[in-house]
Amino acid sequence: MAEHRSMQRAALLDAARSLLSEGGTEALTFPALAERTGLARSSVYEYFRSRAAVVEELCAVDFPVWAAEVEAAMAAADGPEAKIEAYVRQQLALVGDRRHRAVVAISASELDAGAREKIRAAHGGLVTMIAETLGAMGHHEPRLTAMLLQGVVDAAVRRIELGAAEDPAAITEAAVAMALRGVRGRA
Repeated sequence: MAEHRSMQRAALLDAARSLLSEGGTEALTFPALAERTGLARSSVYEYFRSRAAVVEELCAVDFPVWAAEVEAAMAAADGPEAKIEAYVRQQLALVGDRRHRAVVAISASELDAGAREKIRAAHGGLVTMIAETLGAMGHHEPRLTAMLLQGVVDAAVRRIELGAAEDPAAITEAAVAMALRGVRGRA
């Protein structure tokens, strides 16, 4: 019975990812989740008490996976500038990933405190890694610089998500160039 429940919970989360990818947070409704999974709407409420609870669980499950992929790319890079480039490139490479599309949709929405806390925790490790790299480069305010760097990444993610006129590869190159110029200039 417990295994069946965990399978249904996983199916609900997967349906939630699809809905978020297709239509953002507005698309994530209990009737839509019920329809996608073939469960009765009342059954959806047995697993999650609200949309916020669905989002919070997705944050807890998906953000750490996404963060680990970015951390692995940074760890494989040789030298501080290469680590910063990997940090930017890997996040932008994950925009097309279905799991990451849900993460992007969640990030763009108004979140309750629980979800925001889960995202902050996942992002925390990344910001710490970047701040350490920036510190090694001689930055006086590495955490501030790390936050501004993430702002460049977030803007590039939104640009790619919007299907902007530019090719995603061009957006990635521009973001990498801006990030590298920016971190060189502030040390």
